[in-house]
Amino acid sequence: MIALHQFRSSSSSSTVNFTTKFLPYQLYPSAPQAGESKYDWYKKTKYDNSEERMKMYTTLMSAYGAPLNIDFRFDGLVANTLQAHRVVQHYQEERGAQVADKIVNSLYKQYFEQAQHPSSQETLLKATTAAGIVEAEARKFIEAEDEGLQEVRMLVREQAGNGVDSVPYIVFEGRRRDFTLQGAKEVPEYLKVLEQVAKESS
Repeated sequence: MIALHQFRSSSSSSTVNFTTKFLPYQLYPSAPQAGESKYDWYKKTKYDNSEERMKMYTTLMSAYGAPLNIDFRFDGLVANTLQAHRVVQHYQEERGAQVADKIVNSLYKQYFEQAQHPSSQETLLKATTAAGIVEAEARKFIEAEDEGLQEVRMLVREQAGNGVDSVPYIVFEGRRRDFTLQGAKEVPEYLKVLEQVAKESS
């Protein structure tokens, strides 16, 4: 997102226009909807219950976020994200890329910086409202938790069948060829690919 914003502010953006399309994928599909402690989950799952290694991780992530004005928090809950994917897919199809962008940006901010549940109805309603969707309309869809759910599950399976096994997994569709970046990268690496696509499209 940050790299795309920087690209759109550069001279290279005059030759090409990028549109973001989100597709659902779950690293941990069996995660409970109720959630569990984010800090404890990371420490147990990623760092073998080592407080020292967990402290190193939080320090590193905080250092990464600071120059970008992202204040990472490590409290709150990790939980199943299927309902969030359902909402993003619905409004991406109904309202387009810009609305989906705003929903996802709000979801990220709520989860990573405000320690909110990633897919509770309250979180989803706040995200859709931030995207300009009328609250009553959004609430009706959010509360209908089975609407569109099967289609989202099929899309998740489709991504796994396409070889997706990490997040983020970003495909840049170019005029001559496509580029794929898997896993978190530094902003300059994303920017380099965007500029390469633009160069090959001129």
